[in-house]
Amino acid sequence: MADITLISGSTLGSAEYVAEHLAEKLEEAGFSTDTQHGPELEDLQADGVWLIVTSTHGAGDVPDNLEPFYSAIKEQRPDLSQVRYGAVGIGSREYDTFCGAIEKIDTLLTECGAKRIGDLLKINVHDHEIPEDPAEIWLGSWKNLL
Repeated sequence: MADITLISGSTLGSAEYVAEHLAEKLEEAGFSTDTQHGPELEDLQADGVWLIVTSTHGAGDVPDNLEPFYSAIKEQRPDLSQVRYGAVGIGSREYDTFCGAIEKIDTLLTECGAKRIGDLLKINVHDHEIPEDPAEIWLGSWKNLL
């Protein structure tokens, strides 16, 4: 089974809870995981499988704890062609920048050669009081694509 690095970006903690829940479910399915809340780019291997879970802050911005990671990729443009990743965004559809952070990260990773596995999941907090629920359903099919 693949090692999966879960990367979370959160302002109020929702994305961290979702990432930890998904890590637990992946481990139950036999995967090994490493969960990083707001890691630095240097802390990560530029290969393997990443699962990024982030909320959106302000006007479609990446949360403060994930900003150094995002900025480093944006500035350094590392070769991420050996990275495969999944992407989960959490936000409110009341804003026109709904899940803007995960969209920015998804675009940037693709520009650097990373390959997304499956569909990008966007969770509207007004439809799902517990965002772990739709994330777990999505994970059920996503892990089969690994």
